[in-house]
Amino acid sequence: MRPGFSALCLALCTLTFTACTKRETLVEAGIRTHTLLVGSQNEPVTLDPQLIDAYTDMRIAVALYEGLTAFDEKTGAAVPGVAERWEVSPDGLSYTFHLRPAARWSNGEPVTARDFAYSFQRILTPALGSVYNYMLWPIKNAEAYAAGKIKDFAEVGVAVIDDATLKVTVARPAPYLPVLAAHSTWYPIHRATIEKFGKIDERGTAWTKPGNFVGNGPFVLTEWTPNARITVSKNPHYWGVAANTLERIQFFPIEKADVEELNFRAGQLHATFAAPASKIATYRRQSPDRLRLDPLLGLFYINFNTTKPPLNNPKLRRALALAIDRAAISQSVYSGANQPASTLVPPNCGGYTGPAGLPLDFAAARALLAEAGFPGGKGLPTMPMQVLNDDKQPKVAEAIQAMWRRELGVSITIEPSEQKTLIQNQQTLAHTIGIMGWTADFPDPITFLDVFKKGGGNNWTGWSSPAYEALLDRAANTADPAARFALLKEAETVILAEAPIAPFIFGSSSYLIHPAVKNWESAPLGLQRFQLIRLEK
Repeated sequence: MRPGFSALCLALCTLTFTACTKRETLVEAGIRTHTLLVGSQNEPVTLDPQLIDAYTDMRIAVALYEGLTAFDEKTGAAVPGVAERWEVSPDGLSYTFHLRPAARWSNGEPVTARDFAYSFQRILTPALGSVYNYMLWPIKNAEAYAAGKIKDFAEVGVAVIDDATLKVTVARPAPYLPVLAAHSTWYPIHRATIEKFGKIDERGTAWTKPGNFVGNGPFVLTEWTPNARITVSKNPHYWGVAANTLERIQFFPIEKADVEELNFRAGQLHATFAAPASKIATYRRQSPDRLRLDPLLGLFYINFNTTKPPLNNPKLRRALALAIDRAAISQSVYSGANQPASTLVPPNCGGYTGPAGLPLDFAAARALLAEAGFPGGKGLPTMPMQVLNDDKQPKVAEAIQAMWRRELGVSITIEPSEQKTLIQNQQTLAHTIGIMGWTADFPDPITFLDVFKKGGGNNWTGWSSPAYEALLDRAANTADPAARFALLKEAETVILAEAPIAPFIFGSSSYLIHPAVKNWESAPLGLQRFQLIRLEK
């Protein structure tokens, strides 16, 4: 049964019972029992933190695990997590993390520095095939180990000083490393549980199932009914359990924002994942206290497969990128809640200012199309565009389809699919054109620019550029912040010129939230520490 259909039935049934018996809604019951009901949009692909590559999955993972550090919701800065403090050496090449004595796994065992070392070894093990292992590459020799060039993990810059002390050595200064340590790829995993259900490098084992799961976060997994609900319950062994007033959280994978909104009005959800663009104006007028429009360091872009004709031609790609009316898409699809994107890096990202970006220029696009050998679109085959079957991406595709047909004579077809299929197709380059999104892992431009490095696990374009790689490498070895940003700006100019992607809209969190939910902060990274949230009448 599809998640949207299941959720719709749930809402209608509750409406019926409410009308006949005046029983409390799920939202009211949740307030009474301290159970937070949250829309999560998509069925998780995995809850293994070292294999997660979807933002929607990360939103659940932050309830189940905790890294050495955590993200401050308002700023995205690093705050203490399992590590209560850390020090940086004078040369900036080593970080010493001191773990909380009270840190425990959900089975009551202590969380130690050895747990983190084992977890780092696992994600960097080549056979595991983690597409996100590059988040640990700033660590000395981590990239070489992940590539199989080094076989002995002892050569990687991870040293266990004692159970409560972990030393991480980096290859070159990485001032953002404490923020990296809050990312899901740095979460610890419980060694005995991993090895009970498989090998260190084995994917898809049963260790993440309810009853088997052992985590170190503020909540523990207690129910996972596919395409219906995930329930996480308060972890009594979490070091900060005394401050956690929630007893449980239930996540509902409701794909359609309009179905989520129906469930919200029917008293089924305290917070939705998204608000339907068509309802934003109504909520602004009638229920502004229930509408949130939060900034988000995110981007949606057209993803071109540059490995095969005709999109191996950069002139064709740039022509298509110049023929997108981003302002029109912002208004018609997003009701103005999201800003048009003509650059790769969003504004207000760690103090960085990028290049001017891609203009709307139909004349230049037509000229480039002719130079590419397809004047007026002649000789160009109809190309499929893969999109998520939500309430926005098909509409974006329809708008772009009309623009390209009208202005360039270029034809595309639209292929909606569920998130799991969409990601798999683009990950394996089994697509021609797609729509993808990226939310910052931490507030620095490199979190966007690094995605498109050659061989990067999330570079699903097949594109690479020696000039781009050289600029990123120089930036990584530049200590002066202004000089580093200047090099990153040059790199962004290169990728916009060659157009393996075409940015079209910046991220925004547009969602509905019940007034009973307290301490739900506006988070530029889109992640909440659920243990800080309260439900009040």
